[in-house]
Amino acid sequence: MTGRLPATAFATLLLVALMMGANHVAARLAFDNGVDVLTAVSFRSGVTAGVVGLLLWWQQVPLALKPRHRRALPAIGLLIAVQSFCLYSAVARLPVALALLAFNTYPLMTALWARLLYGQRPERRVLIAMPVLLLGLALALDVLGAASGLGAAGQWGRIGAGVAFAMAASTTFGLALVWTQHEAGDLDGRVRTASTMGIVGVLALAGVAAQGGFHWPQAAPGWWGLALLTLLYGTAFTILFTVLPRLGVVGGSAIMNVEPVFALVLAWALLGQAIAPVQVVGALVVVGTVIWLGLRRG
Repeated sequence: MTGRLPATAFATLLLVALMMGANHVAARLAFDNGVDVLTAVSFRSGVTAGVVGLLLWWQQVPLALKPRHRRALPAIGLLIAVQSFCLYSAVARLPVALALLAFNTYPLMTALWARLLYGQRPERRVLIAMPVLLLGLALALDVLGAASGLGAAGQWGRIGAGVAFAMAASTTFGLALVWTQHEAGDLDGRVRTASTMGIVGVLALAGVAAQGGFHWPQAAPGWWGLALLTLLYGTAFTILFTVLPRLGVVGGSAIMNVEPVFALVLAWALLGQAIAPVQVVGALVVVGTVIWLGLRRG
């Protein structure tokens, strides 16, 4: 990125990051009140696909797809469906900020997939950042159980499943980013978003049917959580793919990686989730490293 980010674009990116962080806090509220992951993903994705589809129609965006796009889009949709399920599963099991921090290792996964699939050597900056990012994540997750007093075995017994889901989300998202860049990068972002959310919604609905139906909220806070996660996610994605391109901002701007910080504050204020000071230090190391990576020039 060259030059200074315009104030309007900077503020819009911060707003998107705030909404995405709040979306995950709302999701945890829904999960704590009877909603399951498949219900949340299907509801959120279906509404978002519908809104973006209406925008495509209103803005008369051309929908012509090349054969390469027709092959790539279903794979991208499947990957994002897996990523959505895994990330919400992590949010349901971990403090929201920690789930997002583990997920934020996806720049490393992106570099790994680009190397494996397309032979691209990772940039020197990625190699430098890798150990720093992993150290910060280790501190944030309290992998040795020092802050919790549980010891390593006890701590991993508590966080292991959530971390595994978050890392699976990071891995699949990294692959989706690489696949999108190389196979569908020239396709209008709004078309990609509508297609991806539609596929995610259909797959989530299939999962809902397989489990015997929706798991709706059992109390009023759960309905608020479900409504807010859908509104926040859909609004953030709509801004991301319709407003920001007009501002000349790349969707993956580093500014948006402050999302876990927003989630940390919101989860503390609204859900009573708190982490130890050393974990906060680790969180800041992860966020700072990812932002530094995002500011690189390829």
